[in-house]
Amino acid sequence: MKKKILLVTGDPNSINSEIIFKTWKKINKSLKKRIYLISNYDLLFKQFKKQKYKIDMITVKNIYEKQNSNKLKILNVELNFNNPFSIIKKNSSSFVVKTLNLAHKLSLDNNVVGFINCAINKNLISNKGLGVTEFLSNKCKLKKNGAVMMIHNKKLSVIPLTTHINIKKVSGQITKSLIVNKVKTARIWYKKNLKKDPQFGILGLNPHNNELRKNSEELKIIIPAIKRLKKLGINVKGPLVSDTLFMSEYKKYDIVVGMYHDQVLAPFKTLYKFDAINVTLGLKYLRASPDHGTAKNLTLKNTANPQSLINCVNFFSKF
Repeated sequence: MKKKILLVTGDPNSINSEIIFKTWKKINKSLKKRIYLISNYDLLFKQFKKQKYKIDMITVKNIYEKQNSNKLKILNVELNFNNPFSIIKKNSSSFVVKTLNLAHKLSLDNNVVGFINCAINKNLISNKGLGVTEFLSNKCKLKKNGAVMMIHNKKLSVIPLTTHINIKKVSGQITKSLIVNKVKTARIWYKKNLKKDPQFGILGLNPHNNELRKNSEELKIIIPAIKRLKKLGINVKGPLVSDTLFMSEYKKYDIVVGMYHDQVLAPFKTLYKFDAINVTLGLKYLRASPDHGTAKNLTLKNTANPQSLINCVNFFSKF
């Protein structure tokens, strides 16, 4: 029997119940049998009812019960609330952390592929702006910056070397070892899961790569890292220039590595919109999430696009 897939409901104050419903209606019966939703039954029941969504749900005690039902199977997690679309931060935070902890624990089982989490407001996890990537990296006891955040679709993947930090801190975080280790992790993941030895393009940090001036990060850090990667037999080119790469040159690469979050995510999302997923590399299991935020402003409007969550589920179905 194929491995089970866990789906974490994510932030309760969001469009997540809407995109879960729309995704459930799109996937086939055989795939539905593999999915277990980590959520709160009462919350989903009331959110679905408010949005006039009809969906059969059942609670299950664990993922080991013999359960071939096409109903949405819910591993119930406690959540205190009055208004199902306006839950206080304290309760939301506790709920989100509990669901992620349970997903992490269950994903260590060999009968589980891993988990997909719907969008989460980072402030519910940490007051330091740390996201799910960093949270799970700590759970898996990886070294600092051990996990890799990759935005992926069939045409291109992008990796921000630094993730959720302020721009003024980026330069101080970039090191030769950080570049080398993240590229190595990405290559291992690509070869194992996608059966391909990827071609990497690595961006510089500064406009026009700072003309490769003597004290630039390009000359001191990025170029030495690229030379090291080439010695390891990794297909890599750079430093590439950010302001022109995404016009057409990006098509030469399987993975583009940027020095900071928006350097690669902004052009990627401009190109592909919701046709992508967010994958965490380097963990002990597969983890992905939709490539968008909680979109709280869109709740109850029935206009949310479920494509990225559908892409996540379809991607997991291959394992």
